[in-house]
Amino acid sequence: MLLADFINMLTWWQWGLLGLIPPAIIALYFLKLRRQPLSVPSTYLWSRAIEDLHVNSLWQRLRQSLLLFLQLLLIGLLAFTLLRPGWKGTELIGKRFIFLIDTSASMGATDTAPSRLDDAKRQVKALIEQMKPENAAMVISFSDIAKVEQPFTNSRRLLRQRVELISKTNRPSDLSEALRAASGLANPGQSDFEASDVQTAEALPATLYIFSDGGVGPVPKFKLGNLEPVYVKMGEEAQQNVAIASFSTDVNPEKPGQIQAFARIENYAEAETSVEASLFLNDTLLDAQKITLPPRGEKGLPGASGARFEMNNTIESGVLKLVLDTKDALGADNTAFAVVNLPRPAKVLVVSPGNDALELALGTDEAKKIADVSFAEPKLLETKAYADQAAEGAFDLVIYDQCAPKTMPNCNTLFIARLPPTDWAAKGPRQGPPLVIDTDQVHPLTQLVQMGNVKIVEATPLTGPQGTITLIDADIGPIYAIGPRAGYEDAVLGFELVTYTPEGKREVNTDWPIRRSFPVFVMNAVKYLGGVRSSLAAPSIKPGQPAILRTTIPVDSVVVESPRKERFNVPKEASNTYIFGRTEDLGVYDVREGSGQKVNQQFAVNLFDPRESDLKPKDVVLLGAEEVKGQTAKNQSRQELWKWLLLAAIGVLIFEWYIYNRRVYL
Repeated sequence: MLLADFINMLTWWQWGLLGLIPPAIIALYFLKLRRQPLSVPSTYLWSRAIEDLHVNSLWQRLRQSLLLFLQLLLIGLLAFTLLRPGWKGTELIGKRFIFLIDTSASMGATDTAPSRLDDAKRQVKALIEQMKPENAAMVISFSDIAKVEQPFTNSRRLLRQRVELISKTNRPSDLSEALRAASGLANPGQSDFEASDVQTAEALPATLYIFSDGGVGPVPKFKLGNLEPVYVKMGEEAQQNVAIASFSTDVNPEKPGQIQAFARIENYAEAETSVEASLFLNDTLLDAQKITLPPRGEKGLPGASGARFEMNNTIESGVLKLVLDTKDALGADNTAFAVVNLPRPAKVLVVSPGNDALELALGTDEAKKIADVSFAEPKLLETKAYADQAAEGAFDLVIYDQCAPKTMPNCNTLFIARLPPTDWAAKGPRQGPPLVIDTDQVHPLTQLVQMGNVKIVEATPLTGPQGTITLIDADIGPIYAIGPRAGYEDAVLGFELVTYTPEGKREVNTDWPIRRSFPVFVMNAVKYLGGVRSSLAAPSIKPGQPAILRTTIPVDSVVVESPRKERFNVPKEASNTYIFGRTEDLGVYDVREGSGQKVNQQFAVNLFDPRESDLKPKDVVLLGAEEVKGQTAKNQSRQELWKWLLLAAIGVLIFEWYIYNRRVYL
């Protein structure tokens, strides 16, 4: 708020002298008129005399003299200028300034019109206008990543242009990267920062303005050093926002072939509210429900309610869209998408001299739903056709039973009773019978796998590359483990299921195949190592997170089309995956394999971020060990008005001179 302010520049007697000037000016207009002799008819003389007396009346002289009013106005402006009028405004303190502008999803809230980001940009531009020629400033926009919009400059025009170009993102908010960029200049050589930080040879103190709603999270192990922080809190305290926190689909267990949709809806307002949730399939309305949401809790947790939609028709593919009919401050979290696709079967190759247990476990109806399995003998490994397919990544998983290739394929692998030709080795001699002492029940490969009743004749303890995880541990050492390999993973089982004598006689090495845990072990391997997606819906991705794509056929690249119809060519990575990182927009992305025009798969990007949906501005921002309190008004300073009044007085004087010389009397 602007406050009027005056400073008295004269003493009382000086004001008294100044006060005598206006009466003196008025008195000059009533001095005796000077008349020149002129011969005229007598009747005309009497009419002119009467008119002259009429003109000399007080009201007529004042009404008709524009010069008098201009002169009095000039004196009034000069007197008002001597009061040195002004008002309380904002100012920049210091010589260098760093403006950090939050562009995360919550800054798109419209509680401060037209949005929080627009309000922040307006305030930053107002501060830039107050910069002096010797000042310098830089502008950094940030969400979960930071962008230096303008390095240090004293050009106010350039700074204003860069601020105006800043746009909102749908990303979450994180100050860490932005602070590293700012601190690299003010605190050169500080050990808390990486070598990639922007640094200078000498310390350059700066005032750090943070324009944000505070939903940035703490920044641990950060030292302000020469930075003087000012946190400008954006947004109103009272908030009205309802958000879709999660949205997913799955098969109805009671009605196979049909699916259900589930959503969690949260209320961040202080009062109970009701919303209408509408479910669409490919823009066709399927169902709508009215949902009542409890108010925000005492601990700040949002009120929440679940919604379940039953779909009567069978859906194998399509895009489900959930829309909340509500008018709140943030629209980005009122819509959510779920892509429905039948899971793509994993391509699995089993290379084995013969293993009835594996063939039986992989031949079940459940296995056929999730995997396309082919069997081959070890002699296949010597063929060119296999070498080409392995190099192209034609398989999602290769199971090597009692055999090993010369070179590793471009996919995940499971080795049974053999070691990969990489960094794996035997930790000790083959021995037995081993006693299983521990099984990792957390890792997906050994979830629900019980080995307590399994008997093993002989096994080889294993050691793998750095990062190897032991899945089954025995008294002789690890007998089942998984390790990384350049984007892939290799699982190794240290004992045979069956063995063959040199004469070709088949012998049993374990009774595991007759235990219930064996088919679980096989299915876990196919699902995890084969990359099988168990859910009917493709997983949702948050804005800014990379999407890891796999294709049905080996191709060199895929084309991803964003919701804004922008197309991006994504090359194949070393791990036979396609990593797409331009997930800025909310909505559904189409994926085309190779140069084809057919959409082969889709994935959805949704906000699903409680920190962004909670629009209540935070009172403090934690920067390391320091709490920076938010403020809605900046540093106060006095803005002078007398210069403009003096210019106005000069303008009045020029106009009065013009009127006088033109002899214009009104």
